[in-house]
Order: sequence, then C-alpha cells, then structure tokens
Amino acid sequence: MPNVPPTARRVTTYKIIQGIIGVVFSAYLIWRLLVITILNPTYGPDTWARFAIAGLVLGSVYALIAVGYTLVYGILRMINFAHGDIMMIGAFGGYFVFEALKNVPAPTPADPNLTFLNAHPTLSVIAAFLVGMFVAALGGYFLEKIAYRPLRGAPRLVPLISAIGASIFLENAGQLMFGTQRRDYFNPAVLTRGEGWGIPIGESTVILTYTGVLTVIVSTVIMILLYALVMRTRLGRAMRAVSENKQVATLMGINVDGVISNTFIIGGALAGAAGVMWGIHLGLVYYFVGFIPGIKAFTAAVLGGIGNIPGAMLGGMFLGIVESVGPAMLGINFQLKDVIAFGILVLVLIFRPTGIMGEVLTEEKV
Repeated sequence: MPNVPPTARRVTTYKIIQGIIGVVFSAYLIWRLLVITILNPTYGPDTWARFAIAGLVLGSVYALIAVGYTLVYGILRMINFAHGDIMMIGAFGGYFVFEALKNVPAPTPADPNLTFLNAHPTLSVIAAFLVGMFVAALGGYFLEKIAYRPLRGAPRLVPLISAIGASIFLENAGQLMFGTQRRDYFNPAVLTRGEGWGIPIGESTVILTYTGVLTVIVSTVIMILLYALVMRTRLGRAMRAVSENKQVATLMGINVDGVISNTFIIGGALAGAAGVMWGIHLGLVYYFVGFIPGIKAFTAAVLGGIGNIPGAMLGGMFLGIVESVGPAMLGINFQLKDVIAFGILVLVLIFRPTGIMGEVLTEEKV
C-alpha cells in the first residue's frame, strides 16, 4: 500500500466531509421545496411574489453597501468594518434634509399649508441623496485618513482591529449627536410608505410600493455608473492598477494615496445612498441602524466574491431575496431570517471561499 502524506489524508477527509454536508443540505432543500410547493402548499403565488419583491428591494440596499466593502478590500486587502456606520451617517444626512424641507413653507392658493417637501418632491429627494452621499463620503475620507493610513504597512490584523474600533467610535458618536431614540423618516407625500401600484396575482393584489421601486431603480443606476467608472475612466484604471500591485502602480506614476482616498470617498458615497434608501423605504433611523445591514452586506460581498464588484452586486441581490424567501421555504420563524444570512456565510466559507464570482488570489495578494 503506497504511503499517503498526512496532509493529503487530511485534505481527502475534508473533501469527504464537505461532500456529505453538501448532499445532506441539498436533499433537505429539495424535500422542503416539494413540501411547500406540492405536498402542503402553505403560501399562494401572491405571497411568494411579495416575498420576492421585498427581497429584491432589500437586496438592492445590501448590494450598494457590499460594493463599498469590496472596493476597499480590492485596494487594501482589508475589511472595513466601519462601513455600516458610514451608512448610518448617510441615513441621518437624508433625514435632516427632509426635516428641514418639511418646515420650509411653499404655499399655493389651493393649499396655503404646503411645504417645500411636498411642493417639490423630486428636488427634495435629490437633495436628500446628495447630502446623504456627501456626508457619508466625507466620513469615509476622514476614516481612511485617521484610522487606516497611519497603519499602512502594518500586519493585517492591526488595521482590522482599527476598523472595529472605528466602528464602535462612530456608533457612540452617533449616539451622542443624534440621541438613542428611533426617528421616523418623513417622506414626501408621493413616497408614502406602503402605497404603490397594485398587481393582481391569483385572487389577490400585490402592492409594488413607490419607495421600493425608487430603491431598486436608484441602486441599479448607481451600480451601472460605478461599473462604468471603474472600467472606463482614468480613475478606474488607476484603482485597478493599485489593486493589482501598489509598487508597480507607484512606478507608473499613479498617486496611490490619492487613489485609496478616492476609493473610500466612492465607497462612502455608495453607503450614504444606501442609508437614504433604507430610511425612505423602511422609515426608521437611529445610531445603530448601520450595524446589521453592514454585516449582511459583508456577507453579500463574501458570497459574491470579495474584491469583485459584479460579484458584490450579485451577492447583495441574492442575499436579499434568499433572506426574504428563505424562512417560508425552510418552514422557520421569520424572526430567524438573520440565521439564514449568516448560515449562507458559513456555507460559502466552507464550500467556496472565493465566492460565486471571486478569483483565486495569488499568495502575494493574500
């Protein structure tokens, strides 16, 4: 019998365990699909459509935040755990714009009590997004300057600890500045939450909310613009060059520090837009609002292949839909939807650590 190295035996055993877990999990999913669709259908097509729409809207927000994670990882090979808190800053930026505009009178003969917020809803929403993205981008810029740049060249664990510390700092700063109470996002009347277009499905009507449609459209447009920026512009080429090799990029005349700063600004702006969307669609903001979406977006980035922009977009959308549809499909309480998200993270790390569209990193990049 030939001698098999211990390392090879461990790899073979690991592969066998992976295979067994994969077969058991796949069999369980198939069995659950049979139960809910044929043997004991609990929900009608209208309910599944509601789940899918809710997941798509949520996934649009996750995708924007996940792209910020993946941009920073692609450039610095670090996880910016404060990214969710940058989203919180953007959400509050949009919140205060709406609060200010709803107190600006814009009376008309037909409605003497009309405010600027309802008289000019399009301008108000654009202003909320611009302010939210600006303050979040500013937060991302100073975060890199203060918390990460002094640690450039340090062991990888050091900036990771700094990221966790920055996250805690931003949450506490938000608590001091904005208080602990949850605040209602006061939307323009045309974006009243829960209202929208009715779509008849089966014997029921599914509401396609205005806020949900706005979220998906804005998110899609921003992601297309970002992809064009990265693939078609001088800054995008510089970002890709820095991502490949910082030393070579420096020799080619690229300002590496400037590219890194711009990356944090872009990532912060994306998180700010996601924060405003979160407020407009879900209606509540508070100092801790960015924590769970930030962790979910990190999961989405890993799922899609961290460092890969299209992968982060795909991972965000996929995670939102699975999180919305998953509890009904698996027959568990909807309050346990977070278990599904983090279960997916564990499964991805076990079966495909590079994610759906991730690359196999060279030893130098790792």
